[in-house]
Amino acid sequence: MKRTQHAGGLQGTGVRLKMFTEDELDKIHLATLEVLDKVGVFVEADEAIAVFDGGGCRVDSKTKVVRIPPYVVEDAIRSAPPKVVLAGRKPENDIVLETNRIAFTNFGEGINIVDPYSGAIRETTKQDVADSARIVDALDDIDVYERAVGAHDVPQEVQPLHDAEAFLTHTTKHCFHGAGNGILMRAAIRVAAAIVGGMDNLRERPIISFNTCPVSPLKLVKDCCEIIMEGARSGIMVNLLSQALSGATAPVTLAGTLVGHNSEVLSGIVLNQLTRKGSPVMYGSSTCPMDLKRSTATVGSPECGMISAAVAQIAQRYSIPSWTAGG
Repeated sequence: MKRTQHAGGLQGTGVRLKMFTEDELDKIHLATLEVLDKVGVFVEADEAIAVFDGGGCRVDSKTKVVRIPPYVVEDAIRSAPPKVVLAGRKPENDIVLETNRIAFTNFGEGINIVDPYSGAIRETTKQDVADSARIVDALDDIDVYERAVGAHDVPQEVQPLHDAEAFLTHTTKHCFHGAGNGILMRAAIRVAAAIVGGMDNLRERPIISFNTCPVSPLKLVKDCCEIIMEGARSGIMVNLLSQALSGATAPVTLAGTLVGHNSEVLSGIVLNQLTRKGSPVMYGSSTCPMDLKRSTATVGSPECGMISAAVAQIAQRYSIPSWTAGG
C-alpha cells in the first residue's frame, strides 16, 4: 500500500496555496445551500427523483426540478467517507486517499494519437487503450490510471465496455472509467469482478472507480444518475466531476463559478448518499474558464489551476477526497 505525500500540512518546508479564508469558504458553502434549496437541480431520471423525494427533498414532478434542503446536504457531506483506498491488482499499488494526501493520474479522454511508428495523427484504437495502460503501469510517479484514450475501432454504442476490458487487463494499478451509462457500468463491474475472482472480492478490494459528470448548469442527466446510484449499490466509488465553464455555463467570477460547481457536485453526492449512506464518493473538477473569443474550454490555463486549488480546499473542508484538473 502506498501512502503518498501530504499537501498543505504544517511543516517547515514546501509550498502551500490557500485560495480562500475560512470565512470565504463559509460564504461559498452557504451560497451553495441557498442555490440547492431555492433554485434546485434538474434531475432527468425518474428513479433518482424518487430517491430524492424519499430523502426529504422537494420535487416538482412537472419540471423535474429537485430542491434539496440544507439539512439533507449537510447530512450527505457528513456520511461520505473521509478516507478511501484505491485498490490495485497488486496490493503494493494500493493508494490511500485521506486528508491532504496527494496522488497523480494521467490525463484522459484523448480521441487522437500520434502513431508511434508512422508519426501520423489518427483516431485511437482498442490496442492504444491497452498500450496506454501498460505505459502508466510502468511509470512509478503515476499512481492510478484514467482511461487515456478511447477505442474507435469497435461498435461505439459499447465502446466503454471495450475500453474497460483493454485497460483492466493491462495495468496492475487502480483504474478510473467513464462508463457512459448504468448498463455499461454494470457490465464493466462484472469484468472487474471476473479479474479479481468474484463480486465479493471486488467489494472488498475495488480495482475500478467510475467518473460521471453533472451537466452545467445544475443538471443531473439520466446517465449520470444511473452511475451515481449504481456505484452506491455496488460499493464502488464514483467520482462526481463537474466542468462548469466560467463565463458560459457558470458566472464569470471565480467565487460564482465555484458556487455553481459546488452545487452540481453536492447534488450528486446527496443522490449517492441517499441511495446508500456511507458509499465512497469523490469530489471532482475539470471546471475552468471559457475562452470567450474561441469558444473553447481553457483546460491548462492559470485560471484553471486557481479553480482547481480552490476546489481542493472546498473538498478538504468537507473531508471528502478530491480530484482536480492540472493547471
